[in-house]
Amino acid sequence: MVFIIAEIGTNHLGNLKNAKQIIDVAKDSGCDAVKFQKRNVEKIYTKEFLDSPLDSPWGKTQRQMRLKREFSVQQFKEIDKYCKQKKIIWFTSCWDTESQISMRQFKTKYNKVASAMLTHKKLLELIAQEKKYTFISTGMSTMKDIQNAVKIFRKYKCNFELMHCHSSYPMPHDEANLKMIPVLKKKFKCKVGYSGHETSATNVSIPAVMLGASSIERHVTFNRTWYGYDQAASLEPQGLQRLVRDIRIIEKILGDGKKKIWPSEIPNKKKLRQIFC
Repeated sequence: MVFIIAEIGTNHLGNLKNAKQIIDVAKDSGCDAVKFQKRNVEKIYTKEFLDSPLDSPWGKTQRQMRLKREFSVQQFKEIDKYCKQKKIIWFTSCWDTESQISMRQFKTKYNKVASAMLTHKKLLELIAQEKKYTFISTGMSTMKDIQNAVKIFRKYKCNFELMHCHSSYPMPHDEANLKMIPVLKKKFKCKVGYSGHETSATNVSIPAVMLGASSIERHVTFNRTWYGYDQAASLEPQGLQRLVRDIRIIEKILGDGKKKIWPSEIPNKKKLRQIFC
């Protein structure tokens, strides 16, 4: 079955109530997991960038906005508890080594490498050393970048799955380039999923499944009008429900690739081929 990930990221806006609402949506829609992001804002952005002006509900600078949208480890303890109650898998993509180490206490089943971190060798080595199954997004990257990341995970014998991705929010449909899914499969001899940032629920994700994507990750929000960069490229509850429903239908339609005579064919076989008996 296609593994479906609801990417919450920071769409919760630093609010646990919002996060729980989105977790509920993901669970009720039939998603297999929810994913968050964790970063040390002061470590991954320059002081000049963080001091730059930006009007937001939390202040007048990039720093004020970005700090307020990040969950603390204590807040993730509440997320861990809530996801266990809801019986849904959760995990994170960490953007720096300090965050990766801090999240180890939760013993989540999976890791995720964000496209932005694909060339962060030290972080990749830290993740690979944990030997958790890891989803690796490949947006804004060259084949050489991907190859270097794959080498690290194979060096540490850490199982992984690449995710074809386009890092614009939202992604123009004509730049999806879904034929990369079988290309990556053949080149790296591994599973390949799709991490999408398009506005449509199904126009790109469903063809990705038909081309062999083993996982689908989509940004999810409770309300697209909420503040944030990712909201416009996120699915609201109805869109997510439609996506999950259609993926499960497509899986049945695609079948297993093994030729067989179906029980529903037998009456016609007896009737239409009796002349040759």
